[in-house]
Amino acid sequence: MSERTTRRGFAARPVDPDGWIKAGDGSTKGEGAASANTARLTIDVTPAMRGRIKVAAFSRGITVADMLRELLAREFPDPSGDRS
Repeated sequence: MSERTTRRGFAARPVDPDGWIKAGDGSTKGEGAASANTARLTIDVTPAMRGRIKVAAFSRGITVADMLRELLAREFPDPSGDRS
């Protein structure tokens, strides 16, 4: 049986996870206020939950993204007190 070689690359774990997260991927895709220093987060929800989220955002007159950003900011406040 051949010896397995250690490959670094796509799935390699970072040495410093905090630095890796803060560094991002360096791309500046998107436009608008939300695109500056942001990262995309993908979650799986049921179609029914997605519908409820969209209806709630529409009834408040805001986008789903803005509503969820506000929710996450309330639930996970910045420990330094800076809300940028």
